[in-house]
Amino acid sequence: EQNESTFIMHHSDNPGAILVRNPLVGDNYSTWRRAMKMALSAKNKFGFVDGSIPKPTTTSSDYMGWVRCNDLVLSWILNPLSKKIANNVIYANEAHEVWIDLQVRFSQGNATRIYQLKTMISDLCQEQNSLAVYFTTLKTFWDELGSFRL
Repeated sequence: EQNESTFIMHHSDNPGAILVRNPLVGDNYSTWRRAMKMALSAKNKFGFVDGSIPKPTTTSSDYMGWVRCNDLVLSWILNPLSKKIANNVIYANEAHEVWIDLQVRFSQGNATRIYQLKTMISDLCQEQNSLAVYFTTLKTFWDELGSFRL
């Protein structure tokens, strides 16, 4: 049995909400995933995508609460997807399925992105930028590179 608070929905939790500002278009998967993970965790719903809140049996008292929350999380995932990507996952029944599908589909490009980031870091020059702008740019690249857990 799940913790009762897992299935609680706040009055602001609606299926039309956009939890992350930048839509997933493909090449921004790692940053989109990180932003979605933070947003879903803040709403106590990340377990629906990582599989730690499994679908209960249809006879369980948690079943209807799980279905409502899963549908809500599915909406939150679909809302910031580009139309092309959304059309490929719209018929999935579980948020976990979509999350895994997107991971398989877009993490394939990790090697390319890692190479790009390493190149951008090594090629980065301060030029006319202030030290703060230069450092912020460098740190952004390093943070994204670090997100791949090399």
